Amino acid sequence: MKLSKNIHTFMAFDREYESADIVVFGAPFDGTTSYRPGTRFAPMVMREESYGLETYSPYLDMDLTDKKVFDAGDLELPFGNTKKVLEILKNFVDNILGDGKTPVMIGGEHLVTLPAVEAVYNKYDNLYLLHFDAHADLRDVYLGQKLSHATVIRRVWEHLGDDRIYQFGIRSGTREEFKWAKKHTKLTKFNCKGLKEVVKEIKDKPVYVTIDLDIFDPSIFPGTGTPEPGGIFFNDMIEIIESLKTLNIVGADIVELSPHYDNSGISTMVACKVLRELVLSL
Repeated sequence: MKLSKNIHTFMAFDREYESADIVVFGAPFDGTTSYRPGTRFAPMVMREESYGLETYSPYLDMDLTDKKVFDAGDLELPFGNTKKVLEILKNFVDNILGDGKTPVMIGGEHLVTLPAVEAVYNKYDNLYLLHFDAHADLRDVYLGQKLSHATVIRRVWEHLGDDRIYQFGIRSGTREEFKWAKKHTKLTKFNCKGLKEVVKEIKDKPVYVTIDLDIFDPSIFPGTGTPEPGGIFFNDMIEIIESLKTLNIVGADIVELSPHYDNSGISTMVACKVLRELVLSL
């Protein structure tokens, strides 16, 4: 695949496509958002605000300038056709993987994780998923739809199967979702306890990491469509990302920033910093 750099890149994601190891791209889609839309604007706003950060992370003692990262910009996704959107995303990730690069996606709502995982699973059939979120996202159907931000992890399970999905920070869902999870996923309520043990268990197997930013407490992250009190704080996320450094991460995303619900810009800056740390951990 031949791609040219996006004119407006995320800070330091400015390598040429051919020489890059990591490809970051935006998936500006919120077509199934059930409460407050706006995640389609997240990638664009994050690029603009990223220049308020340093490229160096004192947490990981690493610098983005040492990484070979290409910013492909935002994909053009049609309105009103969810299946077509998912097809475009899957094909794009397929091409990135075919060129031997690691995809990192900026959502968008959480449904965009599904086609990315499908593409990665086609290459790594022993794939594991680490899911950080406030919501279980395990409904089979939501508002009559199989394809929804509320059903995304259930759809992922249809590919990966039992005991391949680890969920952390979950504090919202139906009774049926939590019952279903006991049989089919490894779900940790309210926090991320046990993550280090999971990392040791997975060892060098391929892993996809999806971070729904509403895992954060809304006191530090109000800029999301479905804020859920009782979440984690930024230093907790740093501990999570530090724990992931030894894993074989073959794909990742961050989703569900709705920047315009936080006029202070704090939520966007938190999201930018999470992306910086996540990319550095790959």
